[in-house]
Amino acid sequence: MSASFSSLLDGPRLAPASGNPARQLVVILHGYGADGPDLIDLGRAWQGQLPDAAFVAPNAPEPLPFEALGGRQWFALQERDLNEYRLGAQAVQPVLDRFLDDELSRLSLDDSSLALVGFSQGAMMTFQCGLRRPSPPAALIGYSGLLPGASQLDGINTQSPVLIVHGQEDDVVACYHAEAAQQALDDAGVSSSLHLLSGLGHSIDERGMVLGGRFLEKAFGPDRTT
Repeated sequence: MSASFSSLLDGPRLAPASGNPARQLVVILHGYGADGPDLIDLGRAWQGQLPDAAFVAPNAPEPLPFEALGGRQWFALQERDLNEYRLGAQAVQPVLDRFLDDELSRLSLDDSSLALVGFSQGAMMTFQCGLRRPSPPAALIGYSGLLPGASQLDGINTQSPVLIVHGQEDDVVACYHAEAAQQALDDAGVSSSLHLLSGLGHSIDERGMVLGGRFLEKAFGPDRTT
């Protein structure tokens, strides 16, 4: 995948609710078969807690090969095994990195004011890219996802706090992947917290939104703003 695909990364944006210039940027990455508008409401839910944050939910670079209704993918899924997740996430990482660089530059911000939030395949990209940024983002949140290449975490940064939220009844990405991700991150020296939510399948509910909002509010405390 060429970095020229970065021109395809665009999606709905929310300006800071305060009306002031953005002091933080929250990038929300959707799951397989969805698109940016599918998750931008997370930003709306968090605007009250983060009034100076800008939000963007980019569409993934590729349309689904069999989908006529606009669904998109960060990378193709055929085998749906750990090796495919690792290789796919690695391939698209430069595309997402370029988009993040452009968005931060546009807002005159740096990675200390950046948070990445992802759902399912978007969570894979959050971990793949966020843990390998040259400068650590303020926060990483993964909902209903997994950590690509969990056994190959050489060269990651260890300063970004990570929140993992997963439904115990998830029948798409089993919740043991969340536990494996936390263990791998802990072994690599990354600060992480895990919440397994009872009665929840492959989705984000109000509990998850509240956890995410509180996590971002803490990460973007006075000592992390520009």
